[in-house]
Amino acid sequence: MKILSFDVRSVLVPMAEPHRTASGVIAASPLVLLSVTTDQGVQGHSITFTYTQAALKATAELMKNMEPLVAGQALAPAALSEQLQGRFRLLGTQGLVGMALAGIDMALWDALARSRQSPLHALLGAAAKPVPCYGGIGYDGAADSARAAERWARQGLKGVKAKIGYPTLAEDIAVVRAIRDAVGPQLAVMVDYNQSLTPGEARSRLQALDGEGLQWIEEPVLAHDYAALVQLGQRVRTPLQAGENWWGPLDFRHAFDAGVREHVMPDVMKCGGVTGWLAVSAMAQAYGTAVSSHLWPEISAQLLTATPTARWLEYADWWNPVLKSPLRLRDGLADLDGVLASGVEFDDDATRKYAA
Repeated sequence: MKILSFDVRSVLVPMAEPHRTASGVIAASPLVLLSVTTDQGVQGHSITFTYTQAALKATAELMKNMEPLVAGQALAPAALSEQLQGRFRLLGTQGLVGMALAGIDMALWDALARSRQSPLHALLGAAAKPVPCYGGIGYDGAADSARAAERWARQGLKGVKAKIGYPTLAEDIAVVRAIRDAVGPQLAVMVDYNQSLTPGEARSRLQALDGEGLQWIEEPVLAHDYAALVQLGQRVRTPLQAGENWWGPLDFRHAFDAGVREHVMPDVMKCGGVTGWLAVSAMAQAYGTAVSSHLWPEISAQLLTATPTARWLEYADWWNPVLKSPLRLRDGLADLDGVLASGVEFDDDATRKYAA
């Protein structure tokens, strides 16, 4: 089976409610939707999230410009990933280039799984297993964060994660305690600083949060300050989480070399698509490091099922409006029963409605 063509579409999907973080507000999801068609009529699909609308057109054009590099070649995702990574090594394979490469990789794996009429995790040699899900909460203050946590709890999710990094430590603690009061002792509670603290600020705040029973504290400092992350981990009892902003397996290797051990959180787009995720998963298995996901719930559920040290799926419904069959949840777990390939397939009426 050979790759025939790319269909690249751009959409801007409004959020039901703006998602606030310590770093800014996301009111709509700018997405590049890729469908790869093979010479046997099989298609594979992927979603690339550009975070800002300013990067949407450039990413879509970059992805379309890569079509001649793979058209006519055999549908062999891992081999093509290696080829494309080498082709762009001088330019660099992070940023928009990395996003486009990962989008292509995800679509190729999806096409391969569809050609076998298989879910992606089975194509990767894995058996179905339960993956617990948590829901995200924005930078919304104590009262609104508690209400959002209650909504996730009513849906049966196993945990919630709140954005913090308020002007004062007291406000951070107030949010955590309001959420705990709302959901009770059984649900896991995580927090995310979105890289908003200096190492000095992080030391004092994280030590104060140690008594709050948190599952983890995410990205308290700059994502690539591996040394600070490891040093903080030695000073606090609460596990630290990072990885959503690490680019490709090499960034993860640098983190592991620096001493990161407890938790990592690959983002399938930034870590190099399915091919990159598999490399990260293998490293995490070697170190016994728990792996959770960042966004992309449909394909991430498949990949976590194939990850030996899988821990949590981050569930978000932001992109559901353009999907034919969004990921189903059952009793707070990802439900992959009957899902084909990655589970990503587009609703054409919706993509026309939200076309950018």
